[in-house]
Amino acid sequence: MPELRIGVLAVQGDFAAHIEMLRQLGAEVSEVRVPADLDNLDGLVIPGGESTTITMGIESAGLEAAIRAHHQARRPILGTCAGMIVCDDVHMGLIDATATRNAFGRQLQSFEVDLRLEGTGEEPLRAVFIRAPWIERCGPGVEVLAEHSGHPVAIREGTVLATAFHPELTDDPRVHALFMAMTTTAHERAGEEAKS
Repeated sequence: MPELRIGVLAVQGDFAAHIEMLRQLGAEVSEVRVPADLDNLDGLVIPGGESTTITMGIESAGLEAAIRAHHQARRPILGTCAGMIVCDDVHMGLIDATATRNAFGRQLQSFEVDLRLEGTGEEPLRAVFIRAPWIERCGPGVEVLAEHSGHPVAIREGTVLATAFHPELTDDPRVHALFMAMTTTAHERAGEEAKS
């Protein structure tokens, strides 16, 4: 299997933990700060942090067009916590879903819970929620992978995977492995299309 080249948006938020997790899974990982950093990437992670600050960072670095081009080329994107908000239809419109900020409460209401996440096996996944959003509305093409308190907290549409929680803050690599599997599939598809 070819080594996957994954970029992690590094304008704000906990990008270092994502980088470490992806490297442990065998990816070649780089920080994304300017548009050229997206060149030749197989996948992109938009991490947690503060969604307004991340959005402003994307704008000030001129990254929006490059992220959209990455998405339009059907190269996968993983958005976690604030990254889920950045991907939603109110912000970058990369996924047909609407997120509600701080839906589970502010910092003091942060919590951990075991979730059953579709596509990651039978064993529950420990999920860390910090000022977490939830998904208020899903379009018909959006697959709900996990719910908590009756609200979607992990979704997928096409090549975009989004979680309301922080998978990089546990030792469980299954969310990143699911994203890597999506990226491998997209990489192989692109290779086949290039040959034909």
